[in-house]
Amino acid sequence: MHLARFPRVRLGHMNTPLELLPRLTEALDGPEIWIKRDDCTGLSTGGNKTRKLEFLMADALAKNADIVLTQGATQSNHARQTAAAAAKLGLKCHILLEDRTGMTDISYKENGNVLLNNLHGASMEHRGPGLDMNAEMEDAAENFRKEGLNAYTIPGGGSNSIGALGYANCAQELIVQSTEMGHAIDHIVHATGSAGTQAGLIVGLKALNAQIPLLGIGVRAQKEKQEENVYNVAVETAKKLGCDGIVNRQDVVANCDYVGPGYGFPAQSTLEAIDIFARLEGILLDPVYSGKGGAGLIDLIRKKHFKRGQRIVFVHTGGAIALAGYLNSFRS
Repeated sequence: MHLARFPRVRLGHMNTPLELLPRLTEALDGPEIWIKRDDCTGLSTGGNKTRKLEFLMADALAKNADIVLTQGATQSNHARQTAAAAAKLGLKCHILLEDRTGMTDISYKENGNVLLNNLHGASMEHRGPGLDMNAEMEDAAENFRKEGLNAYTIPGGGSNSIGALGYANCAQELIVQSTEMGHAIDHIVHATGSAGTQAGLIVGLKALNAQIPLLGIGVRAQKEKQEENVYNVAVETAKKLGCDGIVNRQDVVANCDYVGPGYGFPAQSTLEAIDIFARLEGILLDPVYSGKGGAGLIDLIRKKHFKRGQRIVFVHTGGAIALAGYLNSFRS
């Protein structure tokens, strides 16, 4: 798996740490829990999208882009990291934000990721729920092209075969780290949403013949839809890497029991996971992605899905800045 063949700009602090969570391990009285700290990638408070953007922004530069566009929900971690990457590289950035929750309090609409989008100099426009946001973005890009700008569009979450290369690379990084430590990994768990993180990890693990099961904890779609989305991106990513056919449909596993009321709405289990990680390990999860991933991890350990003697790695996808947009959830 020779990723140096693909254009890449260095935006993040790699390698991210791989750390034991001793107090969480003790509290849950089950498997040994480790964490891959992709909340520490460094770009505008960090997060998983930075890995994807290293390849996506390199592609934009190779195509002589003047402006990059992307889309996401109001408190999109991906939008914030795209705005930061564009600022770092001297490109304009325009973001379309979709109102997926209907929340109207000012902390949600103006704080957290939205505040940072502004600080990084991105322009923004808003859309209501239920639209084809990638189509909306392409329409907006065409308007910039009419103004003479070379516009480059990035899908929601940076989740296409280019962005997923970042997580194929993460799989390789994780296997090297665990090998150097002498710690075999039994399972990997993470939050899965726009599909690119899980797709990239699957392709990387399969290309390395790592033989480690990967479980995505869904944050939005139902299980069948989530798995299909991930599989489709994984297939295209494997083709790009020159290892077509290595991913089978059964390799893609998502558990979508922890979505709660819906995307962007933290369930009680989400809030509990945020509280447990913060109080026991000093680690901040976010209310949309990693909080739900953490909730799934905790509940599955309690249910003995993962057992004592195993070693589990939780991939922390970042996003803690969004906590500032959810003050009402924590007040209640």
